[in-house]
Amino acid sequence: MVNDEQPALKQTLGFWQIAFYGLGSMLGAGIYALIGRAAESLGNAVWLAFIAAMVAAILTGLSYASVGSRYPRAGGAAFVAHRAFDKAWLSYVVGIAVMMSGLTSMATGSQAIAENLQRALGLAVEVKWLAIAFVALVGCVIYRGIRESMWANIICTIVESSGLVFIIVVGIPYWGGVDYLAMPPRAEGASSFTALIVLQGAVLTFFSFIGFEDILNVGEEVKDAPRNLPRGLIAAMVAATVIYMAVAITAVSVVPWAQLAKSPTPLMDVAHTAAPWFYGIDTVFAIITIFAIGNTALLNYLMGSRLLYGMSRQNLLPSALGRVHPVRNTPHIAVVVLFVIVTGLILAGGVKDLAEATVLLLLAVFTVVNVALLRLKLRKSEPVGQFEVPSFVPLLGAIVCATLIVVRVHSAITSTQPQVKNAPLIAGAVLITGVILYAVLRPKQVLVRDAE
Repeated sequence: MVNDEQPALKQTLGFWQIAFYGLGSMLGAGIYALIGRAAESLGNAVWLAFIAAMVAAILTGLSYASVGSRYPRAGGAAFVAHRAFDKAWLSYVVGIAVMMSGLTSMATGSQAIAENLQRALGLAVEVKWLAIAFVALVGCVIYRGIRESMWANIICTIVESSGLVFIIVVGIPYWGGVDYLAMPPRAEGASSFTALIVLQGAVLTFFSFIGFEDILNVGEEVKDAPRNLPRGLIAAMVAATVIYMAVAITAVSVVPWAQLAKSPTPLMDVAHTAAPWFYGIDTVFAIITIFAIGNTALLNYLMGSRLLYGMSRQNLLPSALGRVHPVRNTPHIAVVVLFVIVTGLILAGGVKDLAEATVLLLLAVFTVVNVALLRLKLRKSEPVGQFEVPSFVPLLGAIVCATLIVVRVHSAITSTQPQVKNAPLIAGAVLITGVILYAVLRPKQVLVRDAE
């Protein structure tokens, strides 16, 4: 049993910190390559995919905002799953799925940063050891305190967003020069077929918005969380949507979509075309990429430590993970444990397929959270939050996320490429492993603290 008299997490985060947290989670280095992949399917109409993806993502985002308003708890999705369904195994598996998404992202991201640093500085150090050193540095920031972690996030978010804003600014003079509804020849034809192409593009761009779910796990460190947490989450999603839409329009305005589709660095091509006068732009964007990937690792580390803390406080994990440092007010044991796990993943290598599988795991978690919120809204004895959404929002959110899972699994089944099948198989293995771990570490009593 966790001792509630021990030091607690400190409430220091306000609206702006949460908004930057969410924006930093959604903006990432992936957008620099994603534009090309989306343009291959949709041509100049790539912006339509971002609109469709935003609509799909905002449904689950609104559900998360409502959940955060009702239950500002570390453990986030795991907490609300158990409150709604009273199934400890489900809460445990949900928590494991969310944690795996963060751990694999940290492992792949840290190695990407290490590779960039090795090339830029000409270091003779093994990439894996550089990656581990980077994770240790991030862990020290997380251990130091939530305030320090958020300042690091704000700086990284400003740097990574500046690259996208620069592309938008230098590309605005090109706006209006193309037909923004022009699609590749194979996408022309009946309206139903065009709609299908847009939907397929939305499946791809939907993952640009993943990151908002991390906010739930810092709920206990937010001042006036029922009010600030949902406001910050929604503000982050709106800001990310505006940036993504503007970048998409700029990209096809400056560089023909066919060229973007073939380029390994489409936004770099846009920058070179729109700003040929910028000397050393490749180096600048390499630095921005490092900040973007580093910020993702920072926020995933922060999320993971709070998730372990929250699950420990529910008795789903050993009580030691729920300990809080008496001076720093951080879950220091959880921070150390995460470092050990991520180090193991880095040394093991081959986490690419696991990283792709966690996308499916997150979609499964989104489906569970949406259904959980719908169930709780129908429970008359359940207290409401300061931010409530109509019941159709979590219902549609669950349908959209479940549909995306079906689309991804169907593509794996029908694909002739063996590597495409790996992600669903690994995702299923992770879920089964979670159930087995729960059976082995079955808690005697799962705690669900009432909302304060």
